[in-house]
Amino acid sequence: MSRLRRDYLTGDRRQVVVVLVVSALSLTFLNFGTTNPAWFVSLLEMLGAGGWAERARSAFEGSDSAQLNRLVFWGGGQILAYTLLPIAAVKLVLRDRIENYGLRIRGVGSHGGIYAVLLGLSVPFVVIASYTPAFQAKYPFYDLAPGEGLWPRMAIWWVIYGLQFVALEFFFRGFMVHGLSPRFGYLSVFVMMVPYNMLHYGKPVLEALAAILGGIILGSLALRSRSIWWGVAVHVGVAATMDAAALAHKGFLW
Repeated sequence: MSRLRRDYLTGDRRQVVVVLVVSALSLTFLNFGTTNPAWFVSLLEMLGAGGWAERARSAFEGSDSAQLNRLVFWGGGQILAYTLLPIAAVKLVLRDRIENYGLRIRGVGSHGGIYAVLLGLSVPFVVIASYTPAFQAKYPFYDLAPGEGLWPRMAIWWVIYGLQFVALEFFFRGFMVHGLSPRFGYLSVFVMMVPYNMLHYGKPVLEALAAILGGIILGSLALRSRSIWWGVAVHVGVAATMDAAALAHKGFLW
């Protein structure tokens, strides 16, 4: 019995515990640490950096680029939440290669066709959803002022937004799916799908429901191809379509 207890957290069982605990910690920081930069200003004040705290407060609240600064804080926080602890866990705890968690590039070209079909099927639903008030109230995240062009602030935001999707795909379809698959196999996709769906609870209900199907499909394809990169392309493509549709409805594209 004692030997069984000693051996319980070995091999793939140990990996499951590491992946799930790290995922919970990362998602907790994602929820509480990226939505409001006020905690960052307070932290600077607690550390005695009053001057830096005032500069940060001004950047987030009083400057002409306050909206962009808040979004960059959010996007940067999301990228860190999705990557920092998982990469540290893979390299330092699991002693594995990060490429084994969905970052493989070689051979992924053969899987591009099915992702292209998936993107093509998604676009009409995005366009239809874009006519709803809830969609137009949510997107794009950066609100253009009357007469403001897409350059430079919207363009800067789109770069951060795109990198955030790379980090998101790595976390859900890379770290979680590939980290849990040695123990759970294909069921790792459904374990990942639950928190991925919950990530969409603050968004329009149709998008939250679509995240269930989307999470299963993208997770299954990532598990099959051993790569997240086509999933990143689909996610970025759908997000670009959503922003373009919302901007078109608001009269910013023509």
